[in-house]
Amino acid sequence: MAESPSPAGRAFIRVDGHQLEYVRFSGRPERPTLVFLHEGLGCIDLWRDFPRRVAEVTGCPALVYSRYGHGRSDVRQEPRDPAYLHHEALVVLPELLDALHIREPILVGHSDGGSIALLHAAYAGRPVGGLVVLAPHEFVEDASLEGLGAVRQAWAGTDLAARLGRYHRDGEGLFQSWSNIWLSPEFRQWNIEPCLAEIHCPILAIQGVEDEYATLRQIEVIAEEARNVDLLALDDCRHSPHLDQPEVVLAAIRRFVDRVAG
Repeated sequence: MAESPSPAGRAFIRVDGHQLEYVRFSGRPERPTLVFLHEGLGCIDLWRDFPRRVAEVTGCPALVYSRYGHGRSDVRQEPRDPAYLHHEALVVLPELLDALHIREPILVGHSDGGSIALLHAAYAGRPVGGLVVLAPHEFVEDASLEGLGAVRQAWAGTDLAARLGRYHRDGEGLFQSWSNIWLSPEFRQWNIEPCLAEIHCPILAIQGVEDEYATLRQIEVIAEEARNVDLLALDDCRHSPHLDQPEVVLAAIRRFVDRVAG
């Protein structure tokens, strides 16, 4: 039975020692499950209705969850380290998929979630049907630091804290934890490009030409290093292609899933 994306329809599951919130959508049983991996400040709610719409147009079951420290999942109690995305990809996500009996999913990741999807497909040693990565990061660019630095400077003078607080149990803590690691000197050398050659499933990589946190080099390296890659660069689109160009992105994902799922 499909679960509602409203708060009343959520479930919680204990993974890696923490309670995580999740929502599931039903689909055709022969279709692969789509697993949505949100951005660095994201959660279930901040996907808006995009997962539901993707599930509808593809006929696939879908799982959407909020990582530790995000949404209504447990509040994060410790700072992040530079390997936090590896931990999500290689420890948390496998445990979650096993607990919910999901095999060979198609991972749909945005920003940080795209990086998690790439790392999982490369190094988890588990079958993955395909990847849809929206504005993923493989390395740290000046554009990333400049964009995040601007948000950090504006934090005290805007309503960003209040807006995050509507979606997260600890919006302030989430922002500080995430921005602190990205702007730290030790994270400047973070780079997951070596993982790309280890990915054997099909990939659809989508990025906005006007992405305020990255250049198109982020998806170009995927095409250079991985195999079976489709690239889609969207004009009039910033860091959230699924929100800025939803119809184009939905159509591209439908075509990709139809090809991958046979």
